[in-house]
Amino acid sequence: MKTSIYDILKARFLVNEDAVKNWRFLVFLIVLAMIMIANIHWYEKKIFEILALNKEVKELRSEFVDRRSELMKLKMESTVSKKMEAKGIIPSTVPPTKIKVIQPKEKSLKDRIWP
Repeated sequence: MKTSIYDILKARFLVNEDAVKNWRFLVFLIVLAMIMIANIHWYEKKIFEILALNKEVKELRSEFVDRRSELMKLKMESTVSKKMEAKGIIPSTVPPTKIKVIQPKEKSLKDRIWP
């Protein structure tokens, strides 16, 4: 048992006659470990990008809500009338009336020929 532990610690399995198999397996394990590490880094990078985009979406959504509420306040009749009073335009006290335009009826072909 002691000799096998010392053999492993001294890496004799890498220099004996079956070392080619061991080297191939070690290279395979190293390449696999590198691929796993690269994959983890790529995954974490994507997670950080997603978090940053979610934060930006929340900020833009709150800005949209603020702008929409400002627009609603500006479109109110009282706000418009206050701004127009500063320019000397006051709202009318008389309600508007509907104007109906009656177009003359077109004459038929028969009426045009024989009046």
